[in-house]
Amino acid sequence: MEKLKNVTRYGLLVLFAIATVETYRVPAAPAFQKPDLARLIFFHLPCAITATLFLFFGSYLSLRYLLAKTPDWDVRATTANELGSLLAVLTMITGVLFSKVQWGAWWQWDPRQTSFLMLLLLYAAYFALRGGIADPIRRAANSAAYSVAMVLPTIFLVFVFPRLPQVQSFHPSNTVAGGGFDANYGRLLGVLMVLMFGLTVLLYKMQVRASALELKLEEIDAGLDDRGDGAARGVVRPVSVSKTD
Repeated sequence: MEKLKNVTRYGLLVLFAIATVETYRVPAAPAFQKPDLARLIFFHLPCAITATLFLFFGSYLSLRYLLAKTPDWDVRATTANELGSLLAVLTMITGVLFSKVQWGAWWQWDPRQTSFLMLLLLYAAYFALRGGIADPIRRAANSAAYSVAMVLPTIFLVFVFPRLPQVQSFHPSNTVAGGGFDANYGRLLGVLMVLMFGLTVLLYKMQVRASALELKLEEIDAGLDDRGDGAARGVVRPVSVSKTD
C-alpha cells in the first residue's frame, strides 16, 4: 500500500511537470490581447478554483469539529484552510501579473480581482483569530465557527457579485464556455485543473498525517508529565556504585 502511495505521489509530480512544459507548446489563445503571455491562466485558474473548493472543504471540516469536538477534525479543518489560503495567495499573484500583461496595470479594481482579495482577507482573519486565542479548545471552537460562517460571503463574492448585471469586468468570462480557447489549449487547462486539485489533496493528506503524529506526541508527553515519570522522559539520576566497608 505504501509503495502504491509513493507511485501516486511521484506520478502526480511527473505529470504536473510534463503539463507545465506543454503549456509552452500549445498554440496561444487569440482571445487575449497578448496571447503568448496569457499562459499564466494555466496556473491562475486552477489555483482560484482549488482555493475556493478548499474553503468550502475547510468549512465542512469545521462543522464536523463543532459536532464532534475532537482535535482531529480541527487539524483537518486548519490544514484545509492553510492550503486554501496558500492557493488564494498564488491566485492573487498570478492575477496581478495577468492584469499587468493583458490590461496594462497591476491592479484594475476589477470585480473578480476585488472579490478574490476579499476572499483572501477572510482567510487572513481566520488565522488571525486562531493566533489570538491561547486556549486550544476555545481556539478550535471559535475558528471552526468562523470557518463555517465564511461560506455565505464566499458564495456572494465568488458566484454572485461578479455576475450581477450592473457589474462590468475585464475578465473574459465566456472564454472557456464560449470556445475562445484552442481545443488543445482548453484540454490542457482542464488537465492542469485536475492535477492542481490532486496535488493539493496529496499535500492535505501528508500535512494531516504529520499534524496527527504531532498531536499524538503531545498527548504522550502530557501523560508522562501527569505521572511525573522523570525516568521515562530521559532524566538520569546518579547512582553510587562504590562499596562501603
